[in-house]
Amino acid sequence: MSEAPAAPRPASADRLHPVELDLLVVPPRARTGWKVLPARVVAMCAVELQKLRHDRTELYTRAVQPALWLLIFGETFTRIKAIPTGGIPYLDYLAPGIIAQSAMFIAIFYGIMIIWERDAGILTKLLVTPTPRAALITGKAFAAGVKALVQAVVVVLIAAVLGVAMTWNPLRLLGVAVAVVLGSAFFSCLSMTIAGIVLTRDRLMGIGQAITMPLFFGSNALYPVAVMPGWLQAVSKVNPLSYQVDALRGLLLGTPSHLPADFTVLTVAAALGVTSASSLLGRLAR
Repeated sequence: MSEAPAAPRPASADRLHPVELDLLVVPPRARTGWKVLPARVVAMCAVELQKLRHDRTELYTRAVQPALWLLIFGETFTRIKAIPTGGIPYLDYLAPGIIAQSAMFIAIFYGIMIIWERDAGILTKLLVTPTPRAALITGKAFAAGVKALVQAVVVVLIAAVLGVAMTWNPLRLLGVAVAVVLGSAFFSCLSMTIAGIVLTRDRLMGIGQAITMPLFFGSNALYPVAVMPGWLQAVSKVNPLSYQVDALRGLLLGTPSHLPADFTVLTVAAALGVTSASSLLGRLAR
């Protein structure tokens, strides 16, 4: 008796990374639900690292904008001395803000990826596994954090070459990494939430472009909160980017900051982002 022919692979599977293929396999019963969360997060992060390893073009092109901010805007305003920075050079003051900006710009368009996965039929296969939707969103959010962390390393190296006086204390750098990942997790979840509402890549691109600069200019990335008009100070207080910049500035430069409050806000924001994006994930797959 001849063997039964093997089931054909989904057409979209040919375009997936081996780690992504593993995500489509229903896990054993002993590892269903939230028990697979660490494995999912690690797998998603591994996918992002593999993408960067095989194609570094995005890494190089995304390094251009922060380099221009530091070289042109930072160097110019350091000479002008128009913005009060508490006695530190403006270039030093600016560097943590540009790290946060570059991480946000990567994460805020992460919803495009999940729309692509829906169009390719991948998202539907992920949703039929026993893994909770929140676990899938968490994995994608931390994968965005890994990509943003790689970009942050590039910006830190550029800032170091320009003479920015930063700490190299391992514990403080670990705190920087946590702040970058938490902030990126929130903004990627915000992007995936918007994707669950608008459902198309074109609309998401338009909304993403419309909110990135207000988020950036409505934070303390470029100037202290004290010099802002009252209405902009109110915006800054509810903007998670402000708390991320405050944490990065305190850790890298040793300036006065509110680290416990900063990390609390970033953690709560990331958790709310995961909850919001998870609730709309099913709408994307319809």
